[in-house]
Amino acid sequence: MLLLAFYLAPAQNKVVGFWYGTANISNGGSTNNYAMEVVMQQTGSSVKGVLNYYFRNTFRSVPLKGVYNAQSRQLLIPNIPITYHGSTAQIEVDCMMNFAGTLRVSKSNTIMAGRFTGNAQYRNTCPDISFDMSLDTAASNNLDSVYAEVRKKRESYALWQPDEADTLVAATVLQRPVVNFVVANQYRERENEVQNEIEVESDSLLVNFYDNGEVDGDSISVFYNDQLLSFNRLLSARAIQFRIGLNPNKEFNEVTMFADNLGAISPNTALMIVYDGTKRHDIRLSSNLEKNATVRIKRKKK
Repeated sequence: MLLLAFYLAPAQNKVVGFWYGTANISNGGSTNNYAMEVVMQQTGSSVKGVLNYYFRNTFRSVPLKGVYNAQSRQLLIPNIPITYHGSTAQIEVDCMMNFAGTLRVSKSNTIMAGRFTGNAQYRNTCPDISFDMSLDTAASNNLDSVYAEVRKKRESYALWQPDEADTLVAATVLQRPVVNFVVANQYRERENEVQNEIEVESDSLLVNFYDNGEVDGDSISVFYNDQLLSFNRLLSARAIQFRIGLNPNKEFNEVTMFADNLGAISPNTALMIVYDGTKRHDIRLSSNLEKNATVRIKRKKK
C-alpha cells in the first residue's frame, strides 16, 4: 500500500489533463460568465496548453505557458487575453490577465480554483475573474489524447489565418490623428525600415492588423504618413481595422507599425492585410524597440 501511494502521489499533484468549469466577474452578474475548457501538459514545473472559452456568443482559443509549483500546488500563467466583460458585438476589447490557481485533490475529485487578475495598470478597468474547474479524470488518464488536443488546438487556432469575413467584428479606428507625446517621441527615435512596397488601384484602402502566429501579447501603435492614428492596441485574432485615404500629392503613402512591447515571443510581429477593392495584399511585419516596420503604398497611374 505504501508503494502504491508513493506512485500515485506524483500523478495527483500534477495539472496534466482536461479541465472544465466556469468563471465569473467579481462585480458582474450572471450575464458575465465564461464557460471554460483548459487542456494542459506538464514537463517538470513547466506547463503549456490551451484555454478555450465561450463568452456570450464568442468563442476564443488561447495558447498557454506557465509554471506549476508542486509544493504549494500553485499554477501561474501570465498574460492571457480575456474578453472584457463590457465588450459589445460592435467592438471587443481584451484584458491582459494573469491566471493564478490552486490544485485541490480529494478522494472524490480534483479541482482547480483561483482568479484571473488584471495587470497592474488595468486593475480598475479589468476586474478579477474567479474560476472553479474540475479535472476530467477519465479523459486525462490518456496522455496521448491530452498532447494531441494541445497540438491540434494550437494549430487550428493559435496559427489561425484570417479571411475577409473575420473583419466584420473588427475594432475600427477612423483615420484621425491622435495625440500621445510619449509614443510620438519614441517613434522618431527609431529607424523606419521599409519591409514591403505595394501598388494599388483604389484611392482609399481597408487595412487590418492581426497577431502573426501565436497570440502572445504583442501591442502596437500605428502611424500613417508619420501621423499617429492609434496607440497601444493589442494584436489578437480579431482585426484592428483602419480605413485610409491616399494622399495624391505623395509618391508613396506609408503605414508604419511601432512596437509598444515585444510580447511573450520577440520580436513584435503582425499580419497586415490590405484590401484594394477586390484585391488583397498579405504582408507580414516585424518590429522591435529599435526599428519600426513600414509599408510603402503607391497608387497605380491610369
